[in-house]
Formats: sequence, structure tokens, C-alpha cells
Amino acid sequence: MSRLARQRLNAFLDMLAAERGAARNTLEAYERDVEDYLESLGGKAPGDATPEDIRGWLVDLSERGLKASSAARRLSAVRQFHRFLYTEGLAGTDPTAAISGPRQGRPLPKVVSVGDVDRLLEAARIACLQEGPTPAARLKALRMRCLVEMLYATGLRVSELIALPRSAATTRERFLIVRGKGDKERLVPLNEAARQAARDWLTALAEAGLADGRWLFPSDGESGHLTRQVFARDLKTLGGAAGLSAPALSPHVLRHAFASHLLQNGADLRVVQELLGHADIATTQIYTHVLDERLKSMVRDLHPLADGDRETGKE
Repeated sequence: MSRLARQRLNAFLDMLAAERGAARNTLEAYERDVEDYLESLGGKAPGDATPEDIRGWLVDLSERGLKASSAARRLSAVRQFHRFLYTEGLAGTDPTAAISGPRQGRPLPKVVSVGDVDRLLEAARIACLQEGPTPAARLKALRMRCLVEMLYATGLRVSELIALPRSAATTRERFLIVRGKGDKERLVPLNEAARQAARDWLTALAEAGLADGRWLFPSDGESGHLTRQVFARDLKTLGGAAGLSAPALSPHVLRHAFASHLLQNGADLRVVQELLGHADIATTQIYTHVLDERLKSMVRDLHPLADGDRETGKE
């Protein structure tokens, strides 16, 4: 690294410390990332760097085996470095302006199997039938059964589920009208198991003297309804009782299971998009790995040439 490059880097780090109050560990991370980049310039002054220099450095990072997320973090540091040089008048241009970050594939959602969900639901039902629990423990068990039955039946966002109105449990229809993101309404299915769990939960609320109220899952907290943190904690406890891995289980995982299991059984991606309340089909396309496997299976099982060798030369 040239002396000028070192001076520019030191000035950048001083700015981060003085104006942004960056901690020591943060400064060290920035220094490592920008140093790596400056070394790749081979002695060229930072102010003379071009977009091609930065693209070449990104290619080198990829060839060194860095993940896209790590390369993106390093590029972010270099962007800030060049922006600093430009705004301070130490460079005539910002070569990072024309650079797109490394493409980061969206991680596939964690999904539990149909068998795992069956075990979870069965554990919730058994907990409601146990003899001898305190009234509070039985009420909690009935609430959890209602929550998991409704979540797996509807695929609701956890924020939508915990804030359901009391009327959601009294509908005679086999669907709910849910108000989701952007204040948009959508219809979601409600199977008989979920409807029965909701009826049992309402009966238990009435017996506990809690028949009146706005929310289906009332709480003494500020919001007036169950919090997502409490639901997530209780779900992990139920998962442990069902023999499932607690770290791999969350309300969001059950929402993903709802979508994935529908697609595995032949549902259309557009239908799943509507049920999940995704405004853009691109969001739902994280499940295309499920569709890929289904399509492979269909070709294998249904294609006329799948079970035999193709005969050539026949009319």
C-alpha cells in the first residue's frame, strides 16, 4: 500500500471515530476491509481508482471463496471510503457509484415436515386432555392448541394471528377475513380442527370469566393481546414436548410449513401467494425449490418415456 493510500485510510478512520463515534472493533473491521481493497490497487492512488478496479477486486474476493454476504460487507466499507474521499474533495469521482453489490441468494425458509406438524398438533391436543392441571395451566394449553391449529390452517403472519379479533372464533364460515400489511384484506381457509380449537378456547375464556373483550388471545400487556415473544416461547416448549428441535421451531416456520405443504400437494403458486398475503409473486418464489422437486417427480412418474428406454428408428 502506498503512503498516500495509508494517509487517506487513516483520515477515513479518524472521521468514523470523530463524527460517528465508531467503536474500536468497528474501526478495526473497516481498516481490514479497506486495506484489503487498497492492496489490490497495486500502488494506484485511491483517487484514481476506477469501477473496473473495484470489479476486479470483487472477482478476486469471489475466487478466494468469500461468501456473497462477506463480499457485500467489504464493498460497503469501500463505498463509504470512496464517498468520504469524494465529499472531502480528495477525489474527483466516486467509482463505487456504478458498482452493484454481489448477488446474495435468499436463504431457503426452514420447514418442518408434515409428520413433525402432526406430532406438534397431537402434543397440543394431549396437553388439553391431561388430568389434574391447574385452571391456569389448562387455559394456557387450550390457547396454545388454538394458536397452532389456526396458524397451520391459515398460514397467517404471527402479527396477524395474535391480533385476531374475538369474532374470528365465532364465524360460521370456513374462512377468515384477515386485514394484513398495507391494510389489505384477504380470505384465508379455516379447517374444522381450527374452528373446534377456537370454540373450545372461547368456552374456556367464558368459564374463566373472560367472555368479553376485543381480542381472541387477550393479555394484560399494553397491546391488550398476546405478544409474539410469549407465543414463540410457548411454541418452543410445546415443540420440546413433541420431540422436535426447539431452535428449529418458530411461528414463522409454521407459516412456511403451511405454504410448502400446500405446494407439495399440488397447490398453485399464485394461490399460495394470495393466502400468504404477499403483494409480489417474487416474495412467494422462495418456495420454488418445492415446485422444482414436484416437477421432477411429475416428469419421472407421468412422462411416457420415464419407465423405459427410448427406442430409436421407429415411426
